[in-house]
Amino acid sequence: MNQISFFSKYFKGDPWLWISTFMISFIGILAVYSAITPLASQKNVINELFLGKHIFMIILGFVMMFFMHRLDYRILGTLSVFAIWLCVPLLIYTLVQGVNIHNASRWLRLPIINLTFQPSDFAKLALIVYVARQLSVKQKNIKDFYATFLPIIFWIAIICGLIAPMNLSTASMLFFVCFILMFIGRISLIHLALIVCISVVGLVGLFKVSPRSETWQKRIESYLYEDSFQSEQAKIAVATSGFLGKGPGKSTQKYLLPQPYNDFIFAIIIEEYGLLGALSVMFLYLFFAYRALLTASKMQERTFGTLLVIGLSLNISLQALVNMGVAVNVLPVTGLALPMLSMGGTSILFNAIAVGIIISISREADENKQPIVSIREENLTDMTPDEKTVHKERTGRKANKPLQFNKN
Repeated sequence: MNQISFFSKYFKGDPWLWISTFMISFIGILAVYSAITPLASQKNVINELFLGKHIFMIILGFVMMFFMHRLDYRILGTLSVFAIWLCVPLLIYTLVQGVNIHNASRWLRLPIINLTFQPSDFAKLALIVYVARQLSVKQKNIKDFYATFLPIIFWIAIICGLIAPMNLSTASMLFFVCFILMFIGRISLIHLALIVCISVVGLVGLFKVSPRSETWQKRIESYLYEDSFQSEQAKIAVATSGFLGKGPGKSTQKYLLPQPYNDFIFAIIIEEYGLLGALSVMFLYLFFAYRALLTASKMQERTFGTLLVIGLSLNISLQALVNMGVAVNVLPVTGLALPMLSMGGTSILFNAIAVGIIISISREADENKQPIVSIREENLTDMTPDEKTVHKERTGRKANKPLQFNKN
């Protein structure tokens, strides 16, 4: 009983979001411990060295999650404007001077701590927050091409365009998430159709000029006509697993699969824990998305909060589904990790921050259900004109007038 009261006192928001995230991370620790065996042997070190680093990043991620869930998410709307400007030089520098790993310049090496960092992880978070904020504050002129659509699509094109040359899968997924947000945010369907047409032309042009276009072409061809070595080994891992799998640590394909602790960790989970383990992981991600969307449905008068939850949860769940699809050969190889489960560095931190923001919004949704003594004026000024109109219709009061309720 005391443990429950402790949790409810310090950990606010939807408890199921906390639990599902913890369960995903715990499964990740078990899977990573097994999957890093070939890497540890190659580096001539013990598994616990890499496992300790992974656990440290998980713990740090939960610390960031705790901090973010106590923060008022509205602050991020203002900060996103500065963050989006910061992303541009970071992404440009990465393209020009970034650390090249597996023929892709996606990383920057942080001095002193000697940790690699993907600016695209930061850019994803910044862009989703920015798009959600702009859509919420411009609802009054949401159909206006110059006032609303152009400023939003400008930054989407810039950020995705800078990510795409070296990381097409991440750029495509981010673009899709932003497209869904614009659709939900009531952007004109004509404008959305224009985006699709321009995107197809841009994608064709990118295939002609990008230094990684040959790699993309080979991945697509191997998916359509002939399995690549990676896909073949992943299929063997799945085919030999059975319902309960071979058992923890007993994977054989981890010695053949490239990066079994990252891109193909789901194949290792299937091989060791079988169909039951695969369905459990899928359930956890889908359950997380369901609880996040349930939070979005509660934010009736907060357009920014609703769009932000949808964008962040869609980004996490979609990346998870793509990774799992690659592992079972439903999708071509992409290089996307399994969020909060694959071994990683700063990617774990940025996913944890995103989860913390979602929980912060769920915390407000829960608090709004409680009897309120008073709501100060500054808490209502965040509303857009359309939200103020809805608020007045529901309460009979203007949004700039403090509300007074009895506790009873």
